[in-house]
Parts: sequence; C-alpha cells; structure tokens
Amino acid sequence: MNRRQFFSKAAALAAAAALARYEAPARVLTGLPDSKPAEPAPAKAVKATSGSAIGMKYFPYELKLKHAFNLARSSRTTTPDVQVELTCDGITGYGEASMPPYLGESVESVCSFLGKLDMEQFNDPFRIEEIHDYMDGVAPKNCAAKAAVDIALHDLCGKIVGQPWHRIWGLNPAKAPCTSFTIGIDTPEVVRQKVAEAAPYRVLKVKMGLGNDRELVDIIRESRPDVPICVDANQGWDDREAALDMCHWLKEKGCIFVEQPFDKTRLDDTAWLTERSPLPIIADEVLQRLGEIAPLKGVYSGINIKLMKCGGLHEAYQMATLARALGMKVMFGCMTETSCAVTAAAQLSPLADYADLDGNLLIANDRFDGLKIVDGRITLPSAPGIGVTLLS
Repeated sequence: MNRRQFFSKAAALAAAAALARYEAPARVLTGLPDSKPAEPAPAKAVKATSGSAIGMKYFPYELKLKHAFNLARSSRTTTPDVQVELTCDGITGYGEASMPPYLGESVESVCSFLGKLDMEQFNDPFRIEEIHDYMDGVAPKNCAAKAAVDIALHDLCGKIVGQPWHRIWGLNPAKAPCTSFTIGIDTPEVVRQKVAEAAPYRVLKVKMGLGNDRELVDIIRESRPDVPICVDANQGWDDREAALDMCHWLKEKGCIFVEQPFDKTRLDDTAWLTERSPLPIIADEVLQRLGEIAPLKGVYSGINIKLMKCGGLHEAYQMATLARALGMKVMFGCMTETSCAVTAAAQLSPLADYADLDGNLLIANDRFDGLKIVDGRITLPSAPGIGVTLLS
C-alpha cells in the first residue's frame, strides 16, 4: 500500500479493525467474557518496500515531579521513563515509555524489549500494523515499550507527509475538550497550594481513597466554588453503599464523573454502583487493551484510554471507535509523561468526552514543547506528526 492509500483508508480501517479484532460480536450486547486470547504470532520480518532502513535509539530518562504524587495505594516523587527515537531518510520521530509502578514494567524491562527489536529490517514506517504484529511476536505485553515505538512511528510518518495526526484522522481540533488538572492526595496546606497553581484550568481532578475525600472537595470549593471536578478513587473505595452515598454528595458538589471506585476485580459491585449512580463511572485500572472493552459494557459507563496501557496510538484509536459503537463514554488519560506522549494522546482528544492530559504539567524536566492549554482547553499544535519539538 502506498502512502496516499494508507492515509485515505486510515480511518475506515481503524474502525473496521476495532470491530474485527473483537472475535465474539454477540458478546458486545451481552457483556459476557471473551474467549481466551490467541497466543501471539511468532516474530517475523516484514519485507522492506522503499526508503532507507529505520534506525532506533533509546535511553532512560527519569521524570522528576513538581510535587509528590499521592494515590490511594502509593506515593512517588519520580517516574521511570525511556525515550525512543526512530529515524528514516533523515527524519526523526520521538516516542516514550512512562512506567508508573502498577504497570509492571521498568526501565530494565523496556530496554530489554527494545534491545530485541530489529527495526532496521523495516524501511517503510507507514506499515504500522505490520510493525505492531512484529513487536507482538517478539514478546507479549510490554505495552509501554510498544507504545514508545508506536508514538515514534506516528511522529515519523506524520513528519514525512507534513501533517499532524489529528488532520490525518480527519478530526476537528476545535472539538478538543478541556483537560482536567490533577490535585493529588495531600495535606490541606499543599492541596490549597495545588488548587492555586491550577487557576488556569477549568476542570479539576481529585485523587481520593484515603478517608479524607470530602475534606479535599471542600478545600477546593473554598477558592474554586464553581469549577467542575472529576474524581479518581484509584480503587480506594471499599463499601458500595458508602460509594453510592458519596456519588450523590459529589453530584451536589459539581462532580462530573467518578473513575475506578473499587478494586478492578469487583465487577459486580461496580455494575451495582453504575446502575444507581447519578454520575458516570469510568474504567481505568480494570482496562488495558481493545479486547477488554466489550465485557465492561453495563459494568462501567465509559473507559479511560492511556497510550502506555494499550500500546500506543494505533490501538487507542481502535479502542475509542469500539467504545463509541458500544455507547460508552470515552476519556483519554495519561501517566506522568513528557509532552511527547501527552501531545501524542492529545491528537485523539477531539474524539473524547473527557480528557485528563496533564501529565507533562506535573513534571519539572520536560524535554519537549507540544500541546498548549488555553483557557483550560487543549490546543493542538499544527506541527506535523504528533506535534512536538525537542527543547534545546
């Protein structure tokens, strides 16, 4: 397939792939669990078609957080990260793998996986589907590592044709939503400081799950009485009756949704809450890949798609398409990341009901310039590829 064909058919193929790769369409309506996934195909080379070989380099880059990132089950001041660069015909695409502890990946595992890849066998970066098949054949899982390659491929291809990906996908950048700004669990004094820093943002995201949930909301309401808030419990709630009561209270306080209230294994309790809650209940930790979406219909109101969990933009687009087909809400989120991965995810944001793309705002050592937040709203860059430039 030549480049013109690739881009003219990209949107249609992604939509078809999202449905075709889900092998049991009857379960889309019933919510029954999918059958056991097939074993990954063996690693195979893809015959080169044009251009020069794709070169790759990668290196660790620890992200330093402006504030300690406190969740219901963990706290950290840094996030491990690996930066990836793919080069073809003198053009470089950038990608990254960010690895919060719960993903189960590490700098060592990402570098080990990347070291097994023979990217020089490819000299056509537009064969993204085949390169993903190749990576899956090298080793299963390793989603953050694969996301780094995927993001760099998209950046490279967009730069070759001179277009940003939101335009390649036919998305209207004016439809990009406001992003939330995250207020982590902390002391009242630090929470007030974070709320003051978040003054430019029109939606705030509150981390909950340590017993002081209502106090956090009340502190925010002291200085921002009208700003919409969204809540991420990070699996920190235990009692479903108390959770329902909290959802009703949060609704009165101007909350717009609740993310991952219970442990990801508690599907029955989550379905019970979703049926009764006045607020949408959004899936995060329970969900990673495309084939896991359909069984969650009726359990959750919507899904949070993150590039580091699903393996990059290629599958994220398919996940958003399938979720829409199932009548579920779509949210694009991120980890603590540089502007590289956050801006890549933002290219998909016109498809979203909600966006939580503030990971780059939480770090002190960003390597890139990319998306901008103007009056709280995501403003997509016009630069080609994923839309980032490397800072000097």
